[in-house]
Amino acid sequence: MQEQKTAVKNAAIIYSGGLDSTTLLYEMQHRIALAITFDYGSNHAGREMACAKENCRRLGIEHIVVELDFFRRYIRSSLTSGSDAIPEGTYDDDNMRSTVVPFRNGIMLSIACGIAEDRGLESVFIANHGGDHAIYPDCRSEFVKAMDAAMRAGTYMGVRLEAPYTDISKADIVKRGAAIGVDFAHTYSCYKGGGHHCGRCGTCRERKEAFAMAGVPDPTVYDN
Repeated sequence: MQEQKTAVKNAAIIYSGGLDSTTLLYEMQHRIALAITFDYGSNHAGREMACAKENCRRLGIEHIVVELDFFRRYIRSSLTSGSDAIPEGTYDDDNMRSTVVPFRNGIMLSIACGIAEDRGLESVFIANHGGDHAIYPDCRSEFVKAMDAAMRAGTYMGVRLEAPYTDISKADIVKRGAAIGVDFAHTYSCYKGGGHHCGRCGTCRERKEAFAMAGVPDPTVYDN
């Protein structure tokens, strides 16, 4: 018989509404008091935020959206430059480099850390994973360790950064989500931001491959 987890709501989560952060939201729902979605003007923000709102409603977790409109003015990325700017093809460094939003996780975590301390919360969760390491510097274990140290040093409470998926694959995350009943149909990944997942961009291809490798049925509607 599975041991019942004690409900201690002592954490916030950076929550996009994507597959990874939704799995983490469900897995750690016994600890998460607040889900924070950052709207930095990405092509897919509207689709992701709708999923985030719905999953938080289902779990009874408070959900807030923090606007970061300065990103589009000062920090360049194909993620904020329209769907046509998103590369199609494999999820690798050479192809996906244009989707990097410089120090995005650092900026978001700094804000989330301040909100967490203001709320008396002990930790902030983030759902970076091993497949991101080659492309996104602020998803790597070195960054997580350094940011955790900075957050602890810079707050009276010693707010911690928890990133439990740092060294596992997206397929592992799908397996974990499936095991606890995550409704993946209410998650969104496509960087183009259309009504359906395009099926061609790197994130769509990574999503397809993760379900296939995990041996879990993929409920996603793809255009291709």
